[in-house]
Amino acid sequence: MNANHLTLNQRLSKMSDYFQRFTSCLLLPSQNVRRSFVLDLLPILLISLTTSHAQQTFPSEAQEQHSEIKSWPQIHDPSTIIRCKDTYWVFGTGFGIKSYKSQDLATWIPGPPVFKAPPAWTTNLIPGNRGHFWAPDIIYLNGKYLLYYSVSIFGKNTSAIGLASNKTLDPNDPDYCWVDCGPVISSTFKDNYNAIDPAVLLDEHQRLWLVFGSFWSGIKMIELSPETGLRIYSNSPIYSLAWHPAIEAPYIYRRGDWYYLFVNWDTCCRGALSTYNIRVGRSREITGPYVDAHGQPMLNRGGTLLLGSMNDLVGPGHVAILNEPGGEYLSIHFYDRTKEGRPTLAVFKLDWDANGWPSLSTENRLW
Repeated sequence: MNANHLTLNQRLSKMSDYFQRFTSCLLLPSQNVRRSFVLDLLPILLISLTTSHAQQTFPSEAQEQHSEIKSWPQIHDPSTIIRCKDTYWVFGTGFGIKSYKSQDLATWIPGPPVFKAPPAWTTNLIPGNRGHFWAPDIIYLNGKYLLYYSVSIFGKNTSAIGLASNKTLDPNDPDYCWVDCGPVISSTFKDNYNAIDPAVLLDEHQRLWLVFGSFWSGIKMIELSPETGLRIYSNSPIYSLAWHPAIEAPYIYRRGDWYYLFVNWDTCCRGALSTYNIRVGRSREITGPYVDAHGQPMLNRGGTLLLGSMNDLVGPGHVAILNEPGGEYLSIHFYDRTKEGRPTLAVFKLDWDANGWPSLSTENRLW
């Protein structure tokens, strides 16, 4: 169906749908409002009268390259930066899951979306979601790239974490093909957690874990099967790691004998008015208990401040860490006050103090 053949009622219905999504971002500051940064929705609202949504497909790589700033990618909820051959990749919130690629970690250009159309299970399991997926994370394991992503709708915990796999991230490789592996875990209004914001890691015993959560009862974790990337069994334990009235975007990093749990407190997605800040705690065991530098349990509002808003860097969030020969690098998004509060990727050289706690400053920002 061509957009030019839509009836007036059909066009108004689509406009109403997007408007409801947009206003829910503004009216639900204390819940999971994220997720698709408000500025992403405005152009969608404006073009909905002229763009066909009948087949639910997403922009091509060429179309993206005309609309994105290449050297400073406008990315929200960035994944762990990962290498494939001689190219770095990062994935983020967007229709079909956005991707960006770089040769030098400084200049980035848009890559193809992971999905050209949403997997059928996503719209069946999460009514109201139309393929705008949030906060992905990625790991390379057993010859495959495993990419986890969030399927949800604004302000509710009717959510799921999905999995897609690929043998390569190089679109020119004949083996390039994203395979939908289905949902890993889901939540409904009956649950006390929200199944979004996945981050994946392999522990020292080669056990695979998925940490996730947003608002509700806080940050959770489940064990995954290294063979399938899915939940190790359907009723495996759900571990509670951290709680705060406004908490999300967890990430766990192992260094030496410690596991470090990074989280975000407060609110995102308001551009230059965002109050996101990054907190951290640590534990000897991956399942916790995690405490901050003052010994306060993260399950009881504990969390040492790592980075808050500074100058034009507003609302930093969604930590991931890249290990390179030159050291450890922490990646985040922030809202750039100089660019109308748009979400932007930033990478910092990560330092550690004498007591083994992470530290960084804007002077350590590499790009």
